[in-house]
Amino acid sequence: MPLILVFFFFSLSLQTVTPGVGEHPLQYNYTFWYSRRTPSRPANTQSYEQNIKQIGTVASVEQFWKFYSHLVRPGDLTGHSDFHLFKEGIKPMWEDEANKNGGKWIIRLRKGLASRFWENIILAMLGEQFMVGEEICGVVVSIRFQEDILSIWNKTANDQVTTSRIRDTLRRVLNLPPNTIMEYKTHNDSLK
Repeated sequence: MPLILVFFFFSLSLQTVTPGVGEHPLQYNYTFWYSRRTPSRPANTQSYEQNIKQIGTVASVEQFWKFYSHLVRPGDLTGHSDFHLFKEGIKPMWEDEANKNGGKWIIRLRKGLASRFWENIILAMLGEQFMVGEEICGVVVSIRFQEDILSIWNKTANDQVTTSRIRDTLRRVLNLPPNTIMEYKTHNDSLK
């Protein structure tokens, strides 16, 4: 299903979502977002907020798979595009109250790996494999021309134990070689 149809199909379900009868509830509701921008134009907060579109929220395992099975895979996106999956109520923006004191682990991927790594990281997040309580805000996959970028956002950048646990879980879940370069960046640094 083309991405435009996914927007139309799921835009009807942007109100509060609850698990259906007999469904397996997630610990948190999660919202999918999509953004696309022209790389030649500098991004500012206002233009970024205008470009990011909420495309649907899920509350159960079944709802997630129903939604996800109709979503375009990141590797099939073109240009400067991002998919975001964040806890409901948290916007994928540095300025959001839940994100402003946090940061993100960044992994740069060679082309062709984004779809598999994106799926692995979101399943780990939905399945609470990071075991850091409420620290995880969401994950982002960014499709770029030369490479793709995967990041996981957390609430508290200065909590070394938590950020280390997230890093170690990322290595395990994504089966990353020991020499894989991972960068932690605080949102305050990103704002500068």
